[in-house]
Parts: sequence; C-alpha cells; structure tokens
Amino acid sequence: MRLDREITCAQVVDLVTAYLEDVLDADDRERVEEHLVFCDGCSTYLDQIRQTIAVTGRLEPEDIPPALQDKLLAAFREWSPA
Repeated sequence: MRLDREITCAQVVDLVTAYLEDVLDADDRERVEEHLVFCDGCSTYLDQIRQTIAVTGRLEPEDIPPALQDKLLAAFREWSPA
C-alpha cells in the first residue's frame, strides 16, 4: 500500500492494526510515525489500542460473565462493516 506523503487521522485509524502487526512497508510505516509525532489524538488512539490488546489478551473465557458473553456474541453476529 502506498500512501501520499502526509496522511490523515482517518488513514491512521485504518492502518493501526497493520502498524501494530508490523506489516506496513517501510515507507508507509514512516508516514504513520511522522503523523503520530504531530497528532496527539492519533498518538492517544494508538496507546488506547495497545492497552486494549494488552488487557484483552490476559482475559480467560471464565473471566467474562455468561450474560456478558451472550451480549457480546449477539453484537458481533449483528455487526457488519460500514
């Protein structure tokens, strides 16, 4: 994927997973990192995603109450990409 030199916040949000999984090519990774230097909002978003991954990665199925599991599963079943 090639991005224009400057990227938008929306593009950073779209690329955050690829960024964290280190699958962006070097040029696109550099563009994301340049954006993060100047954009507090996107830097905060990236930190929140990292924290979410860390916290949810420690969850065990028994940590989630059955009623909440049912609600989450129902929400994901009904979800469709925009």
